[in-house]
Amino acid sequence: MGAKVGGTDELNSDINVTPMVDVMLVLLIIFMIVTPLLNEGVAVNIPKDMATPVEDAEISKDTSVVISIPDNSNFYIGKDPFPLDTLAEKIQTMMRDKAPDKRIVYIKAGIEVDYGTVVQAIDVIRKQDIDKIGLVADRKRGGGGGEGS
Repeated sequence: MGAKVGGTDELNSDINVTPMVDVMLVLLIIFMIVTPLLNEGVAVNIPKDMATPVEDAEISKDTSVVISIPDNSNFYIGKDPFPLDTLAEKIQTMMRDKAPDKRIVYIKAGIEVDYGTVVQAIDVIRKQDIDKIGLVADRKRGGGGGEGS
């Protein structure tokens, strides 16, 4: 591609793509810088590994409702086993006399329990008009790797 030099009045019909390529490269760089900022989403402060978490005092009371799920097919309230379909009636009976701010159900699930099983238990609890659900985890013990309680 060469340009004619001289005093002729002919029109050059070749398209000069250099300015278009410059603009496209600038746009590409802008999108490369902006795109990772858009994918970040909402900033969430994830809790750090705590050596001594604060334990809710309500969990250890006799009047608290703690659903234990040792495996995918068994549900317990206290030491009594309940099938999933009768769990709702038992929760409703236990929560009948409690004040609205004290209507909390705690779920303690084993490490090998599927997520879907825990969600089923939460579904049953929510259908009883209980909005406060606590997930119970073992406290991390200082020094050594013993089993939790």
